[in-house]
Amino acid sequence: MKELAVDGVPVTVTCRVLKLARQPYYRWLDKPVTDAVLEEAYRANALFDAHRDDPEFGYRFLADEARGAGARMADRTAWRICRENRWWSVFGKKRGRGKKAGPPVHDDLVSRNFTATGPNRLWLADITEHATGDGKLYLCAIKDVFSNRIVGYSIDARMKSRLAVTALDNAVARREHVDGCILHSDRGSQFRSRKFLRALDRHRMVGSIGRVGAAGDNAAMESFFSLLQKNVLDRRSWTTREELRIAIVTWIERTYHRRRRQAALGRLTPVEFEIVMTTPALQAA
Repeated sequence: MKELAVDGVPVTVTCRVLKLARQPYYRWLDKPVTDAVLEEAYRANALFDAHRDDPEFGYRFLADEARGAGARMADRTAWRICRENRWWSVFGKKRGRGKKAGPPVHDDLVSRNFTATGPNRLWLADITEHATGDGKLYLCAIKDVFSNRIVGYSIDARMKSRLAVTALDNAVARREHVDGCILHSDRGSQFRSRKFLRALDRHRMVGSIGRVGAAGDNAAMESFFSLLQKNVLDRRSWTTREELRIAIVTWIERTYHRRRRQAALGRLTPVEFEIVMTTPALQAA
C-alpha cells in the first residue's frame, strides 16, 4: 500500500479494492513493530544468550537466566520460544552409543606429565558433586601441580560455566603471577564455554584439554577428589548445601593445606612445601 501510494494510488482506493479498513493501516504505519513483538524479541534474545553460554541448560534454567538479565517471562513462555527456535539442552537429546564428546578447544599440552618446576606453571581443574537434603552441591577446584595446593575453588548449587569461571578468578586473585600458566581440564562443557575461554585469555593463561575416555589424563585431580570424598563427603549425611559448603571449605583450608602431610612433598603440607621451595617473591599469598 505504501508503494502504491508513492505511485499516486490513493490509500482509500487501495483499501477499498483489498477490502481493508484504513484505521489499522494508519496505526501500523505509525508503529510498524508492536510492543508485543518487540517484547518477544527481547525475550528471545535473552534466552539465546543464556543458551549460547550454557548449552546444557533446559528451558527452566534458561528462563531463570533471562529473568536475571531483566527479560521478564513465565516458564511456559520460555518453553514456547525455545521450542520455536529449537534451542534444546544438549543433555535432553537422545544419543547413540557412538556419540562423541564435545570438541576440544585446546590441545593436550600435559600428556599425563603432572609435574612442574615451580608454582603457577601447571594447574589442574575439575568438578565434583554431592547430594544434600537441599539438592546437589557442586565444587570446582583448581590445583597447582607444583605443591598440590588448591589455589582456587568455587561452590554452587548449579553446575554451569560460571562455576568454573569463579574458581579460576579466585585462583588468579590468590596467586597473581599466572602469565603463561597452563590450565589442564577434561572436556566438560563448563571448561569449553565461551565465558571460561574468555577468562583464560583475560588472565593470559594457556588452556589444555585431555583426551576422551582417558581417565588417567586428569588422575592427579581425581586423587584430591578421592580424599575429599573419604574425609568429608561420605563421612555423614548432609542436610543442607550450606552445611556441606562450610565443611568443604574448612577441610580444604585447615586440614588439606596446613595439616595433611604428603609423601610426594617430602612429608610436608602443601603450604609448607611452597614456603620451603620458593623464594619470598614467589610465595603465594
